[in-house]
Amino acid sequence: MASLAIESIGNTTDRNWGGAEHIPATGMALEPVVFLPGLLCDQALWRRQIHALADVAAPMVADLTLDDTIAAMAERTLAAAPRRFSLAGLSMGGYVALEIMRRAPERVSRLALINSSARSDTPERTLQRKIGIESLRRGKFVGITHKLLGQLVHADHTEGFVADEMRGMASRVGGDAFIRQQQAIMTRPDSLDGLQSIRVPTMVVVGDGDRITPPDHAREIHERIAGSSYHEIGSCGHMAALEHPEQVNFLLRNWLQRG
Repeated sequence: MASLAIESIGNTTDRNWGGAEHIPATGMALEPVVFLPGLLCDQALWRRQIHALADVAAPMVADLTLDDTIAAMAERTLAAAPRRFSLAGLSMGGYVALEIMRRAPERVSRLALINSSARSDTPERTLQRKIGIESLRRGKFVGITHKLLGQLVHADHTEGFVADEMRGMASRVGGDAFIRQQQAIMTRPDSLDGLQSIRVPTMVVVGDGDRITPPDHAREIHERIAGSSYHEIGSCGHMAALEHPEQVNFLLRNWLQRG
């Protein structure tokens, strides 16, 4: 997977993002930003953010398809990343981001967690994942089904661009990588107790209709990281970067220029 991507994040209650033009940050050095995709996602997840933030960010999108533990994903990302960087993760990418904060906090200058959680997998979700893995091993990988799409995105986005992008990414990631990612997710550590030790500027973003990592998961992250900002996007499910790119771009720009 090619290197790309950068990220930033902001506030949906501010409503200043609505289609506003930004003033290019001329003369400023670009901030290295590492983007971490979610389950069944590739660099296309961050395409609009990379384009919108090209004047302030030097992006890299980590490849999270090769490993079957969150720890290995974090180590592979750290090996490829710049010496110091801003870090943004969506969903599974957020789990990897928190592992990076455990392993190398001195290398991260800012943290953005989008549609993610600091909790470990529940026994119920682990069982569901194991059943899904066994079913896939006996059958054929079908990618993003209409039922799964309805769980991932807001009802407004189950047809059209967002749905097409989700299906395209899943097809490119494929069944073998999906199994590795599911194994990593269901064995991930609980990160709640370590949140208080995070000292970098942190932004937490969630969709008001996120059914995978709901707003209460995001709020508990925000409440445990001193000085963090919390942003809830309306009419949005679990894929904010795709569902509401303009809002996420605005938030990410503010996040990158903070401090």
